[in-house]
Amino acid sequence: MRLWLLRHGEAQRFAPQDALRALTEQGRQEVLESAGRLRGRPLEAILASPYLRARQTAELVAQALDYPGVVEIQPWLTPDSDPADALDQLFRRPEAELLVVTHQPFVGSLAGLLLHGHRQSPLPMGTAALLGLQGDYLLAGGMERIVPSPR
Repeated sequence: MRLWLLRHGEAQRFAPQDALRALTEQGRQEVLESAGRLRGRPLEAILASPYLRARQTAELVAQALDYPGVVEIQPWLTPDSDPADALDQLFRRPEAELLVVTHQPFVGSLAGLLLHGHRQSPLPMGTAALLGLQGDYLLAGGMERIVPSPR
C-alpha cells in the first residue's frame, strides 16, 4: 500500500470562517510543484478535507495529473481530526495507492503515527508538503517513508 499525504497550499490569512480560507496564488503554485512529483503515480483515489483550501488543493492536483476520478470529500480529514480515527477509515479503503489532502496539525500527527506507531513525534509539514509512505499494511508504525517532505 502506498499513501501520499499532502498538506494544502498556502491559504488566505483571513476569511469569515477558517473552513472558508482559499488558496493564495503562491499556494496554487506550491500545489502544482508538489503535483508534479506525483506525475506517473497510479493513484486510485484522492481524498480531501471539506475545508475550501484542501478541496482546491486536491482539485488542482487532479487537474494537473489528468486524474480520471472524482475527489472524495471526507469529514474526518479536518485540522482537528483524530489520527487514530483516520487510520481506521484509511484501513478500510481498498486502494493500493491513494492521496490524502489535509491540514496541520492533523497530517503531521497522522504521519508520525504511521511511521512511529505513536503520536509523540508528529512530522513537520509546511504548506504543499508531500510525503509518501508505503507498507504491507496500513497500520500504526507499519509504514516507511518513500519521499521526503520538501517543505
